[in-house]
Amino acid sequence: MSHANAALTPRARLRLARLIVDEGWPVARAAERYNVSWPTAKRWADRYAEAGPAAMADRSSRPHRSPARTPQPQVRKIVHLRWKQRLGPVQIAGRLGMAASTVH
Repeated sequence: MSHANAALTPRARLRLARLIVDEGWPVARAAERYNVSWPTAKRWADRYAEAGPAAMADRSSRPHRSPARTPQPQVRKIVHLRWKQRLGPVQIAGRLGMAASTVH
């Protein structure tokens, strides 16, 4: 679902991409017609050319992987100290030898 101020809804993205890919419009002219920047129009046209109409939906911004993720045993220690001993991030970080921003 697009947010209220989105320049293009998935349906409008599809129309824009079809103008560029299927009908051969110049990217700059199609971008001007839909009141978006040239790179935005190019992005949607490239996605449409690569994956078709299904690519016009919003993508998740969640990372595919988190290599620097805090290990689960350490997370359990943090949660235990938070709930059982009612300590804050700075105190927990001092006890566990880690950055307070990680505990937050």
